[in-house]
Amino acid sequence: MYEDYTRQALPSKEYRELLGSALVVFNSNNAFIIENILNSDDSNLYTWHELIDYTSGELTSPIKRTITKNSNTNITNLFSDLIQKRNRIVHSFQITNPDGEQILATKDRDHKQFHVTKNYLLEFIKKNEELSILLHDYRGY
Repeated sequence: MYEDYTRQALPSKEYRELLGSALVVFNSNNAFIIENILNSDDSNLYTWHELIDYTSGELTSPIKRTITKNSNTNITNLFSDLIQKRNRIVHSFQITNPDGEQILATKDRDHKQFHVTKNYLLEFIKKNEELSILLHDYRGY
C-alpha cells in the first residue's frame, strides 16, 4: 500500500492504526507510571524532569521503591512484560508476509523470528488496558 506522503510500501491502514494505538497506549501507561511514582515518592527522590528522560526499563527501580513498596509486584511485572513486547515492536523490521501483506517481523531472545501480527498488537493493547486498570486502582480512582 502507498500513501501520498511516501513512496515506500506500507502495511494496511488497519495494521498501521493498531500499531499506532499500541504505541500510544504504552506511552500513556509510561506517563501514568511516572505520575504514580511521583505521587508515592514520600522521600522526594525523583522529579518529573528526571523520570521523563528515563527509558521505560530504567523506571523499574523507581517503581519498586515506590509503587511496589506500597502495593505488590503486579504493576512491576506487567509493565516489565509490556516493555519487552514494546521493544519487539520498536526493534522490528518490515517484511512481506506469505499473504503478500506488508507487516513487521521481529525476534525473541532466543533469536527465533516471528511476525508482529494484528493479534500480537491487539493482545499488547489489551495488556496495556490491564495495566491502566491496575494503575488507576493503585492511585485510588
